[in-house]
Amino acid sequence: MHDKPVMKRLLRKLPAGMIILVWMLCSQADENAPWGRASLQTIDYAPHKVVYDVSVPDVETFSCVLDRVSYLNNLYHADPFNASIVLVLHGDEIPFFAIDKYQSHRELMRRTRSLTVAGTVEFRMCRVAARGHGLEPEQIHGFVTVVPMADAEIVRLQQEEGYVMSTCINVLL
Repeated sequence: MHDKPVMKRLLRKLPAGMIILVWMLCSQADENAPWGRASLQTIDYAPHKVVYDVSVPDVETFSCVLDRVSYLNNLYHADPFNASIVLVLHGDEIPFFAIDKYQSHRELMRRTRSLTVAGTVEFRMCRVAARGHGLEPEQIHGFVTVVPMADAEIVRLQQEEGYVMSTCINVLL
């Protein structure tokens, strides 16, 4: 008879004790993550007009820029009516686009041009920077548009056509 009240008290305290025990085990098991773990937010991004300011030192970095642009284009569902992505080139990536360097950069140029096929991605090259690399418009692949100056084109796209700026800083992941 004496055992029944003791058992009732133990059973009532058991759920609270279990919760505390589970909490203690979880907090000890994740001592390297005292604030928990990040959660992934699912977002369906609406297409926008984006201009990339591109000036990169080498093929590997330029390839990473293409990865980012391709990923953004996919997020926008390559929507030719509502999305537009313009890359304004004015750095050491310019020689990759030279016609006489095609054999050296064949795969890179094929990949680059393939991004333009759907019409949502464009490449524009600064004439001032191209001249700095000893190149004129007729020496550049035909899927590129040469503009007078990169900075002026970026400002024009933002101020007159409503583009938002995206820079490719530290693109190597």
